[in-house]
Amino acid sequence: MYQTISINFPGGIISPGNLYNILVAATKAGIQYVRFGLRQQLLIDTTTYNIDIFTGGMNKLGIDYEVDSNNFPNIISSYPAEEIFIRKTWLTEGVYKDILDDIDFKPSIKVNICDSNQSLTPMLTGNINWIASSQSEHYWHLIIRFPKTNVIYEWNQLCYTNHIALVTKELNSIIKNNQSQFIDHEQANGEDLFALLDQENFILKPADNTVSLSSFNLPYYEGLNRYNNKYWLGIYRRDELFSIAFLKKLCQLCLDTKLGQLCCTSWKTIIVKGIDDKDKNLWNALLEEFEINMRHAANELNFQVEDNCSEGLALKSFLVKHLSIDDTRTFGICFGIKTRKKSEVFSSILIQKRHLIDVLGLKLFPVYDILCAKDFNPNERTGEIFSRSNPSFLLPEQIRRSIFRFYKYRLNAIKTDKQSCQTEETVIKDGDFLYQCNNCLTVYNERIGETQNNINPGTAFKDLPDDYCCTLCEAEKNKFSKINQSALQLL
Repeated sequence: MYQTISINFPGGIISPGNLYNILVAATKAGIQYVRFGLRQQLLIDTTTYNIDIFTGGMNKLGIDYEVDSNNFPNIISSYPAEEIFIRKTWLTEGVYKDILDDIDFKPSIKVNICDSNQSLTPMLTGNINWIASSQSEHYWHLIIRFPKTNVIYEWNQLCYTNHIALVTKELNSIIKNNQSQFIDHEQANGEDLFALLDQENFILKPADNTVSLSSFNLPYYEGLNRYNNKYWLGIYRRDELFSIAFLKKLCQLCLDTKLGQLCCTSWKTIIVKGIDDKDKNLWNALLEEFEINMRHAANELNFQVEDNCSEGLALKSFLVKHLSIDDTRTFGICFGIKTRKKSEVFSSILIQKRHLIDVLGLKLFPVYDILCAKDFNPNERTGEIFSRSNPSFLLPEQIRRSIFRFYKYRLNAIKTDKQSCQTEETVIKDGDFLYQCNNCLTVYNERIGETQNNINPGTAFKDLPDDYCCTLCEAEKNKFSKINQSALQLL
């Protein structure tokens, strides 16, 4: 009786005016709630007998949509994280929008456009994955994940920003025209793919190094938060449902306060950036009017569930409840729940459903396998099976054990890094000074720097940029105190 309509917002960027018009059409069709999807698209469920009313409205507005299909997946980007979660990068709002404007066709395979220095948006869940170079401004790495496979290929060339759209269009065409070779084929070969690409037509240069992906550290992406001289608002809904009445007033408030866009994220949430201090009370009033809850527990926010999956949401609620009862720490981990074959979720630890009996459409005895990504990095495509064939009542304990495995891995990695630093003779000498965060006691060492944030060894604390912040709690630079290493009893 129900059908799902999907509407793409390229890059996760939404015009409040366009969204408002879509919501008005949905209201006329008797629709009360909408969702956002993993690929930053709008999902609308409606009854079969009302669907013509809504699609008729979309046709009048000239808005593209799909009904119960995914022939043209949305282009996703890390733009929602830009400025509020991403710092010290050449990839600005204008660059994102230039690329998205240049893509004047509808790709039939998934395209991701991401900064490497962020964790909010998955970098490798697409088939064509563009990742901004941290070494060469306006150049991009390209990683191909062949459709319906786990086959990954990293191109040995960097592509110039202005030619991303052209290369994307050509690769989309090549893959579409050679489906037996590149789609659902575990022996798909990256060199064969790029041999069919006429590289003379594009501005390219050899990649000196393979792409460096940032370690996963999911930011707290909801609430009303200050950044620079503005505020950003992130809204999460436990059941993934946003009421149309609320979204219509949100769009109207955006227009009234001269905010020309809002964003949807891969966590099925929305983000409004650029809120002026003088308008903060208006946004608080909106949240109060619709009783929008804020500040959910982090162990709930770091789950990803397939789109339109009530079963997955119920399992998520069950697991979150037990994680809370056991007071289990989950910082740095991303969980995924997968109930369908060939679906895509972003996860360090994946809970995957299957049936012990699955023959000729007969499915009996559901069980769950727990898989861990390589190095527990959700951007990695390979991993190991931690536990097989778990009935649902055993899942909470098995998840808890997989979390312990993660922290044991992280502790070993820290020890390895420490030994590496000692080998390179970067151990702090007696009498040297450090700079310690007053909030969480994280230490900045001028000898070591922070290579993961492109701060080279030997960079003096006074030479750090003004927007430098603590890598753990994001406290501002002026919250650090100079301290002698001997006071910390470091060897």
